[in-house]
Amino acid sequence: MCYTQSRFKALLSACVLSLIATAGWSQQPSLRWLGTLPGYDNSSEAYGVSADGAVVVGVARNAAGDWRAFRWTASGGMQDLGDLGGGGSWASGVSADGAVVVGGAYNAAGQRRAFRWENGVMQDLGTLGGNSSGASRVSADGAVVVGWAENAARYERPFRWTASGGMQDLGTLGGDWSAANGVSADGAVVVGWSSNADWQQRAFRWENGVMQDLGTLGGNESNARGVSADGSVVVGWALNADWQWRAFRWTASGGMQNLGTLGGNESVALGVSADGAVVVGVARNAAGDWRAFRWTASGGMEDLNTTYASLLTDSSTILASAISPDGRYIVGYGRNAATGRWEAFLLDTVPEPASLMALGAGLVGLLRRRGKQ
Repeated sequence: MCYTQSRFKALLSACVLSLIATAGWSQQPSLRWLGTLPGYDNSSEAYGVSADGAVVVGVARNAAGDWRAFRWTASGGMQDLGDLGGGGSWASGVSADGAVVVGGAYNAAGQRRAFRWENGVMQDLGTLGGNSSGASRVSADGAVVVGWAENAARYERPFRWTASGGMQDLGTLGGDWSAANGVSADGAVVVGWSSNADWQQRAFRWENGVMQDLGTLGGNESNARGVSADGSVVVGWALNADWQWRAFRWTASGGMQNLGTLGGNESVALGVSADGAVVVGVARNAAGDWRAFRWTASGGMEDLNTTYASLLTDSSTILASAISPDGRYIVGYGRNAATGRWEAFLLDTVPEPASLMALGAGLVGLLRRRGKQ
């Protein structure tokens, strides 16, 4: 009996160690520069990443020198998504599985139009009666697209688009101008900025037809740029009483929280993890330089250039623009010292996967219970 229990314990221990190895807990963080489009050795910028970090989207110069939307994968490299006939495009968001990309592109008439790209086809999402539009983000399943579009009066308004309902005007906070910058995982909550009756720009949260003013940090302007999966946490930037832009994290219970800076006097939050716990963006350091930051309640605001200094050769620096739902992958752009250009990057921070940790804990618990028998 004792021999059987010992064999069982050894087997379970081996399983746990195997899980740890499979999960990549022994891996090290990595930084990958994504390069540029073929034929033009200039620059690229990343603005979105899929849930598993396998797909990155953004904008890069093509051989003709035009800005073009790209979709990057490790196996295929940087793919030019084309345009709507006008020569230029840019990608700003991607679905959780990486299959749907949204952004903006010029049509043959030189008008900017919001697009939704899937399976090699770029779809013009139209406008709200004016000439121009642009898409900012897309829901996790790729079904809901948000952004801005001109109405018949040529004012920019926030929109929420679905295949069945088309482009819906979400209104304003009393002014004429507004734009949507983020959407929850299910597409029900939209965030962005809107002018109020006093012509002040304010961050908003929209749900079920109601647009809520999220306030400021003591100044008179703010802008929401990202939202958690369930729509309960909003991030962006707002003016404080000293007229300095500061990154914020908003919740219904806590209001607008100032996330601070990296030693300078400005910061901007651009992305948030699905659970709202991790915020990324850019902030000035004590020298006045913009740097990528990551914020958590326990660690505060950290300079990713310092945290991952070993991955940044020579004088390379990075700026963060988006984060994957689980908080593992961070994308943006920075100065790649090796190539001497501004370039899109993918940072893998390699956290311990919660699901496998739970499974490992379950196996350990089973081991302990078995040992008592």
